[in-house]
Amino acid sequence: MKHAALLIPTLDRIGGAEGQVLLLAHRLRRRGWQVTVLALSGTAQTAATDLAQDQIDFLSLGFRKGIADPLGWLRFRRWLRCHQPDVLHAHLPHAAWLARAARMWVPVPALIDTIHSTATGGWPRHLLYRATRRLPDAVTAVSYAAADTHLRAGMVLAHTLHVIPNGIDMQRFAPNLAVRPTLRDSIGAADSFLWIAAGRLDPVKGYPTLLRAMATLPDENQLLIAGAGPREAELKGLSSWLGLSARVHFLGFCPDVERWMQAADAFVLTSRREGLPLALLEAAACELPIVATDVPGTCEAVESLGTGRLVPPGKPLALAAAMRELTQRPISQLRASGSRARHHAKLRYSIEAVLDQWETLYNHLTTGKTPQPASAFAFEAAEHTDAEEPSLRTSSRRKSEAFDPTFPGSLPRR
Repeated sequence: MKHAALLIPTLDRIGGAEGQVLLLAHRLRRRGWQVTVLALSGTAQTAATDLAQDQIDFLSLGFRKGIADPLGWLRFRRWLRCHQPDVLHAHLPHAAWLARAARMWVPVPALIDTIHSTATGGWPRHLLYRATRRLPDAVTAVSYAAADTHLRAGMVLAHTLHVIPNGIDMQRFAPNLAVRPTLRDSIGAADSFLWIAAGRLDPVKGYPTLLRAMATLPDENQLLIAGAGPREAELKGLSSWLGLSARVHFLGFCPDVERWMQAADAFVLTSRREGLPLALLEAAACELPIVATDVPGTCEAVESLGTGRLVPPGKPLALAAAMRELTQRPISQLRASGSRARHHAKLRYSIEAVLDQWETLYNHLTTGKTPQPASAFAFEAAEHTDAEEPSLRTSSRRKSEAFDPTFPGSLPRR
């Protein structure tokens, strides 16, 4: 039985990257892998209990000072020597640097790390990635946009770079009309057009733009915001100041966000930057029509789904116009748009399809074979000509500007 060790900074806070690690762990275990999840810090009691139900080991390395903790390094080195995993797969920068450095002390048959964002950080991150970029066997990115920014910054080597998207549990995220009446009644939105936004309450998510757009929409529009974060009090204050207290509902952290997506009529995303927006893919799986900001990771996802409306980031009036236009569409169009989104989400982003790509890469590396080009592991862009969605053909400076043609697996220029 092959052993995969998944390394992540912490599981005390569950965001997109953490959720992917947990989903990948469970599905690898069900396919017969031995799986261990290691966190640099935190107790992750809820996640550890969940993992134990599938006989997945969890270990916190107890780092207390970021990665500058000698005892944490010693614990990790001791664990690697004792358990000798076939694959060490790190997620997010601190875990990536720890895994890369560990390879200089302990033999690791296959070392992979995954980039989850288009953000490349400041010069210290650039320096550390450049200094260690020859150590991993493969670096994966969740989107072409994320791959491109890191390649252009010199933080990865082209021949090791692959694009494997986030995966979605298509059974969990699916339309369910049965939950709609009860949930909508609970917030007084039975007859409203109900929007949902999901994500951490953080400046990068652009929630002030969304609230200002909501303030210009008719009163029959209501909004759910699923997520917690450092800007919660500020956003609630802005919502109140805009007179939206009765129409905007802050749900906090939602472990059952799929139920609220199933109760909603459409999904809206106002991020200023994304790697590959997991919440958008989950909404698509729930057959929700989409309005989102035209930034590289997001427009890539919207184009691959074959449906959705893109608007410039930070423009409340443009966002409001797109939202208003969507609410005025016939219900048959909205349903067709949602159905198309789920169909493409299943083809490109279902966890089973994505897991096939991970297993292929893992097996290539552990058998000593040279991995195929990045395009073999990446979803392919579809050509879209549907007149119902004109924004798809004009979004985000297009691939012709966003991608380097010398990058293996890069989308073709148009």
